[in-house]
Amino acid sequence: MSTINIKRVKTSEIELKDRLVSIQRVAKVTKGGRTFSFSAIVVVGDEQGVVGYGLGKAKEVTEAIAKGIDDAKKNLVKVPIINGTVPHEQIGKFSGGFVFIKPAANGTGVIAGGAMRAVLESAGVHNVLAKSKGSSNPHNVVKATVSALAQLRDANTVAQQRGISLGKVFNG
Repeated sequence: MSTINIKRVKTSEIELKDRLVSIQRVAKVTKGGRTFSFSAIVVVGDEQGVVGYGLGKAKEVTEAIAKGIDDAKKNLVKVPIINGTVPHEQIGKFSGGFVFIKPAANGTGVIAGGAMRAVLESAGVHNVLAKSKGSSNPHNVVKATVSALAQLRDANTVAQQRGISLGKVFNG
């Protein structure tokens, strides 16, 4: 597989919307009893091709979400979106989570479940067919989905990397 072209984005010039994917209460058992804390997975995006994810942990739910948002703003990637859908089929993998995303016709909507839906809608994809295979753990699904989106390439990028004209990319 070729190297992934991750295009980092600065948060200062764009307006980001956040979505809470999952929140979990975790317990640490100590001599004095159980100590509870919360972990939150958050996805942020501008719904125009920029998306990122983050994990926040804290004693309070609101603090965990705020930390997750701050972490997500540090991990933004640019995604090529053409006519509201992805340019081509792509498989993403992270640990035990496998995701498959496929372009769809206009009017199809986002056919994806749970954590994948949050990532795709935050990225600004309006029509896509997606399937999550393997692990259903939201951590792995979110990371696999962002990995798949980061691997996408549009026709201009392909032409530039191959050193050929845009017409030759489509017409061989």
